[in-house]
Amino acid sequence: MNNAGISHAGEPGRKLEEVGKSGRPSVASIEEVRKVFETNVFGVIAVTQTMLPLLRKAPAARIVNISSGAGSLTLNADPNNTHREMFGAVYSPSKTALNAITLAFAIELESTGIKVNAVCPGFTATDLNIFEGTGTVQQAARHPVSLALLDESGPTGTFSNERRQLPW
Repeated sequence: MNNAGISHAGEPGRKLEEVGKSGRPSVASIEEVRKVFETNVFGVIAVTQTMLPLLRKAPAARIVNISSGAGSLTLNADPNNTHREMFGAVYSPSKTALNAITLAFAIELESTGIKVNAVCPGFTATDLNIFEGTGTVQQAARHPVSLALLDESGPTGTFSNERRQLPW
């Protein structure tokens, strides 16, 4: 499970509203964008590439990338999406890129039996959002764990939360 993720690379303890405002494309720090992508995208690629030799030997290998609905282009293109204003140049595009990497790995590994999926755990109370999230870590873990335990007939190349498939 690839669960490393950061929402910003600025001062710790910033409120979500401040992170959202500083992440707008017109003012976002290129350095901050690079740091977030380094963790949320390049880190996942590096860890997955490193683990692939072991995963290829495993009888039921699974790759589960922790994404976010914030990375869904379809959801954020909808003017009725209440979280749309938070779609900026930092966190959300890093999760969009993570979704693309998830699909790329799923396509490449399809014939190997290795299942590769992205999951949105929901707005979970963690350090990522200064514990402003509404869900517990235990609730957030249920769906990713279920994807990690998929049987052979389970899906690959999907983006979902606990309730449904999400649009990329």
